[in-house]
Amino acid sequence: MRATPLLAPLAFAIALAANAMPGASGTAPSQHGGAPAATVKKLPKATGPDARTVEEVVKGKTALKDKPVLVNAQVVKVNNDIMGKNWVHLQDGSGKAADGTHDVIATTKDKVAVGDVVKAKGTVRTDVNLGSGYAYAVLIEDAKLAK
Repeated sequence: MRATPLLAPLAFAIALAANAMPGASGTAPSQHGGAPAATVKKLPKATGPDARTVEEVVKGKTALKDKPVLVNAQVVKVNNDIMGKNWVHLQDGSGKAADGTHDVIATTKDKVAVGDVVKAKGTVRTDVNLGSGYAYAVLIEDAKLAK
């Protein structure tokens, strides 16, 4: 029997049932749990031409679409091994929880723990819709995380 295209949605549905998918970033929290409201002390901005704060990534998503960014931030939430990726919420003390500019999600193959301070380098993706209510205004995709 051949694998069907229905397997990916099935795996996604199982993750949903387990309430394991991360909440949307750059928007009001979704019904499935949004960005953590953790208070992170202000961290120094990364250096280099691609360096941005979390707030700059979220607010500048249109201009940064499909471009590389480098963010120095603290890991505040991790959901491992969902759809073949680890979904990591990052905060650096910039932005406001009230408007969702304080938190950005990075997808990665790297393993990190809550509390780690990392430099995340990846590509900004915007308006990512995974279906079933999981839509992301902005993500840092395929990030490499260095402690």
